[in-house]
Amino acid sequence: MKCSEIIEILELLSPKRFACDWDNVGLMVGSPNAHIKKILVTLDGDDAAIDEAIKTGSDLIITHHPLIFNEIKNVTTGDLTGRRIIKLIQNDICVYSMHTNFDVKGGMAQLAADMIGIQDGEVLEDVCEGEGLGRVGTFGESLTVRQWADKIKALFGLPNVCVFGNLERIVSRVAISPGSGKDFVQCAIEKGAQLFISGDINHHSGIDANAQGLEIIDAGHYGIEHIFIKFISEYLESEILASQEVQIVHMNKKLPFVIV
Repeated sequence: MKCSEIIEILELLSPKRFACDWDNVGLMVGSPNAHIKKILVTLDGDDAAIDEAIKTGSDLIITHHPLIFNEIKNVTTGDLTGRRIIKLIQNDICVYSMHTNFDVKGGMAQLAADMIGIQDGEVLEDVCEGEGLGRVGTFGESLTVRQWADKIKALFGLPNVCVFGNLERIVSRVAISPGSGKDFVQCAIEKGAQLFISGDINHHSGIDANAQGLEIIDAGHYGIEHIFIKFISEYLESEILASQEVQIVHMNKKLPFVIV
């Protein structure tokens, strides 16, 4: 199956026009005409993913986070991204990244909202054609922030989360934005959320949110977004009948840090 045919299937789910204008999505490395027999799905196109692709004989890596994000002026072994690109080319491996287009349309935001039980939610920040980043909704059942923290750990398979605020406060209106959420704190407040679930919430964002009546659960950047791996693997298997033509493999869930 051609790489371009797989890209068409992915972009039926999450068209590139739904990506934020600051983002970089699409085919990062390789030829659209490459013949693909095995796909590795991962969150990050890091060294571990590239080594796993080589080990498993994968000729296409699908990532959530873009392999190439910042401007590149040259591709050399003296640069981390350059070394990765060279290694990929040497091993005939293509890389396709679907980042904020997946967050916005057909994927991350709605998937996370569905997992925590938001029904008829609205977007936190509109991006394109009424679709946007994050979701917010009101729950019929009111839980404490502590109960929500336990719920998030169970749903997303996490050993711990970080909470800014009052663990015993009972909340009914909840917002969620997978990945880095500190830039959406104000959106959550404006949408009337009492609790915001996200990642990468820094010290000042957390305490300022609390001062404005918003409790925070920081589940980590990877903590919620790892759902991309399972979702895309299953989507591709259903759409291209992987067992007949293209095999799908994926990186195992592994937090990129440990708390000691």
